[in-house]
Amino acid sequence: MAKEGVEKAEETEQMIEKETGKEPAEGGGGSHRLGDTQEMRAVVLAGFGGLNKLRVSRKAMPEPQDGELKIRVKACGLNFIDLMVRQGNIDNPPKTPLVPGFECSGIVEALGDGVKGYEIGDRVMAFVNYNAWAEVVCTPVEFVYKIPDDMSFSEAAAFPMNFVTAYMMLFEVANLREGMSVLVHSAGGGVGQAVAQLCSTIPNVTVFGTASTFKHEAIKDSVTHLFDRNADYVQEVKRISAEGVDIVLDCLCGDNTGKGLSLLKPLGTYILYGSSNMVTGETKSFFSFAKSWWQVEKVNPIKLYEENKVIAGFSLLNLLFKQGRAGLIRGVVDKLLGLYTQKKIKPTVDSLWALEEVKEAMQRIHDRGNIGKLVLDVEKTPTPLMANDSTETSEAGEEEEDHEGDSENKERMPFIQ
Repeated sequence: MAKEGVEKAEETEQMIEKETGKEPAEGGGGSHRLGDTQEMRAVVLAGFGGLNKLRVSRKAMPEPQDGELKIRVKACGLNFIDLMVRQGNIDNPPKTPLVPGFECSGIVEALGDGVKGYEIGDRVMAFVNYNAWAEVVCTPVEFVYKIPDDMSFSEAAAFPMNFVTAYMMLFEVANLREGMSVLVHSAGGGVGQAVAQLCSTIPNVTVFGTASTFKHEAIKDSVTHLFDRNADYVQEVKRISAEGVDIVLDCLCGDNTGKGLSLLKPLGTYILYGSSNMVTGETKSFFSFAKSWWQVEKVNPIKLYEENKVIAGFSLLNLLFKQGRAGLIRGVVDKLLGLYTQKKIKPTVDSLWALEEVKEAMQRIHDRGNIGKLVLDVEKTPTPLMANDSTETSEAGEEEEDHEGDSENKERMPFIQ
């Protein structure tokens, strides 16, 4: 079945490329057969640490198990959580080496036993519990969604994490309604832009956003009131709205937790969905972790009771892969794709990168340089310099790069917040 699936998927892929006027990828892309084993390109994280721990290698191509789909990947999403995974800056990190990435888009190439509702050749996007940054992935059918004909693969790779996270926080957790107000940090990022677009689907919602100054011109039309991320946004918000806001969406943590709670109106909701303030350099910093933890205001339940405030947390990956809520998420994805079809929302893609350019892509998101989503385009041809830097070489070359990476870590300046 799998072999037949590969042949049919290749025919479908060629048809799509022919219709779009795109030539099949040459050079670095595509699978290779060594003996009876097919191999693929994948981004491999050799160990937790800096950018030098990432490398494009050849790995055995997976085959679908019962209830799984095999997807020929076209594009993958890059999220801030991927930086934290690379550093080992998460709870219970998996063992390395591993293939990072949690979302992708592509074409169904084979079906495992028991899979219904999908056919070989379907265009899809999917959540993956790691392993997304590769030419081929296998993932359970409950995490796979068909995409509209007019949605590009890069848009589809930018869609699931950002829009599902934004929708769940706004409508499932905070119950956003007409006339309410929202404060969102990192308004120029993928989730921030998704939040702004979804808020625009509800009448008379006021959006306050913080972002780096250089992003303001590009995103000013999506946010009602925009502040510099280093400004005293608490005073700025209260100057405009003395009572504060109804919803605070915080991906920073640290002292922003106390600030966010102080801005809530009665019956307001504060939601923590990230802790990017813990990432201050290329490698994990125990000082940054301790500082961020120390700055978090200790929440007093009695005070929440007296002030009629709600504090919540949201982790989409835990909801999907640890808490079994795939059915709930499928319903949300259906609603979001309806909004996309109605042209009410559209993923903001910052830039496309080849797999071999993953280090540079990670540095861009680390530096807060992106407006919207960074996407790894599996078929994109890398620049020669970037390809040489990230493609697997000899063992001696790996050891040499590791030493160079150690030096690079010492010399690299932390990103500007």
